[in-house]
Formats: sequence, structure tokens, C-alpha cells
Amino acid sequence: MTETRQDIHSLGGVQEGSGEEEARVAPVPQALNRNLRCCVPCRLVKTLEQFFEQGCENCQFLDMEGDRERIEDCTTTEFHGMAAVVDPNDSWASKWLHHRKHVPGCYALSVESSLPPHILEILENHGIKLRID
Repeated sequence: MTETRQDIHSLGGVQEGSGEEEARVAPVPQALNRNLRCCVPCRLVKTLEQFFEQGCENCQFLDMEGDRERIEDCTTTEFHGMAAVVDPNDSWASKWLHHRKHVPGCYALSVESSLPPHILEILENHGIKLRID
């Protein structure tokens, strides 16, 4: 069953296909241990291997898929808490985290990390302001 979402566009959450838009969903982290990483711009939490295999479903423009150096630049292990978001449109947690336009997945509640200047420039070019707490 495929749902159509019209409002997940801001960070690449919707894939455009042959006339129909298909909602994307980030995979649940495979293990809840110290191997978890958080995408700093969107706070999506996955394992290092999941970022390597699939990149970030919200920040596809960062080209993390298959690039360990880029993953190290764009993700961190320095985050606190997690919330699972199933339906970003109807979730109070999604609204509170400002994730209404992100794909369903697990998200960090807060991030304590910075990004290198070249990644900040990419975000700026895409009109994204970084939120670090």
C-alpha cells in the first residue's frame, strides 16, 4: 500500500516517479547501541552501515550513500534521546521536533555537534538553517 504525500518535499522526503509520488520511509536502526549515528541537519538516527548503504532519506543532497568520509562529516554520535515518527503530518512529536516535512523514522531529540564549513555551505545553498541545541 503506497500513500501519497504532497508536503514532504523540503529535504527530499518524496521521490518523484512516473507521474505519482511515493512516500519514503527511513529504516529503523538495526541495533540500539553505541553504533548509532544522527544526521546533524535533520536528526535522523540510523547505524553507520545504514547511512553507508542508503544515505539520509531527508538529506539526499548531502550524498552520504557509499561515502564514509561524508557520513563522518554529516553525522554524529553526540545526540540525546530518540522519538519514532510514523506519520509526520499527524504526529505531535513531529510537530514539536519541526519534522513535519521529514520521512517517517527515528529522530534524535537534541544534537550537540557542529558541521565542517563545506557542509554548512551545502546546507546554505539549499536554504537550510542548522538547528543545534
